[in-house]
Amino acid sequence: MKDTGILAAIPEGPRERLMALGHEMSFPAGTRIFEEGGRADRFWIIHTGGVNLDIHVPGRRAAVVETLGAGRLLGWSWLCPPHQWHLGAEATSPVRAWEFNAAEVLELCERDHELDHALLAYVIEVIGRRLRAARTRLLDLYGPYGSGSPG
Repeated sequence: MKDTGILAAIPEGPRERLMALGHEMSFPAGTRIFEEGGRADRFWIIHTGGVNLDIHVPGRRAAVVETLGAGRLLGWSWLCPPHQWHLGAEATSPVRAWEFNAAEVLELCERDHELDHALLAYVIEVIGRRLRAARTRLLDLYGPYGSGSPG
């Protein structure tokens, strides 16, 4: 498999050290992987399948903010106090992913500054993209004229 997403963003040596900490997981379609507000102590890199990220909307069904696929990082809240999920996540199809324990990765990052830099740079990009996606989705739901994006 060609490296994409987060795996393409991390140089080979640090990427190999990171991947040595991961183990394979699978989630059947329809599985709630985590809930908004829950304890964030791990993250995943999706190998195959799809995951919807959603946000709780009072009085309505959860609003899908973004759909993730192969190579994408699932979960960044483990990196930022208070270490609680900012969104929920649900498998939209069978998912295979590598799971990482946040404490182990943070320990490795303390020793491996190249990994630390690459991982933080990637996560900052992800946070920005997800904030923009959440904003657009909420404007679609609540704004008087929607997100303003052309139809």
